[in-house]
Amino acid sequence: MSDKDKSKKGNVGIGDKAPDFTLGSQSGDTVSLRDFIGKKIIVLYFYPKDGTPGCTAEACSFRDNYDVFKKAGAEVIGISSDSVESHGAFVVKHGLQFTLLSDKDQAVRKLYGVPSTLGLLPGRVTYVIDKKGVVRHIFSSQFNATKHISEALGVIQSLNQGAA
Repeated sequence: MSDKDKSKKGNVGIGDKAPDFTLGSQSGDTVSLRDFIGKKIIVLYFYPKDGTPGCTAEACSFRDNYDVFKKAGAEVIGISSDSVESHGAFVVKHGLQFTLLSDKDQAVRKLYGVPSTLGLLPGRVTYVIDKKGVVRHIFSSQFNATKHISEALGVIQSLNQGAA
């Protein structure tokens, strides 16, 4: 699938400015996307639910590769509709080093146009956003959770090579 084909998965497409938002994190702080623009590449991933097998595998794969993301100048941010408290427990249980944000009313999910799977499950979509705040890659796969990590790393490497 070409980037053009991927660019219309939802409300936000490749080449679009990533919409800003502010949500609560697992630590109780509020986090805005604008806090990272101009400083880091952002890997923004939407996932269905804390503690489910696929979401745990995805989060742990991001955790296991977190140093690689950091060395590449990227920050990982996960979003689901779970509560701040649920995120806190999920982070502690699995030793996650990155931020999880609570989108209780799914407003940010809707803003980005993240689709549901079978009309029931909140979708699993990863956006790679460059330092200027522009969406450079969108990857959607509900059932291949850990592929989101390799997809994001590949795009980050390309972005970094282009900046060199």
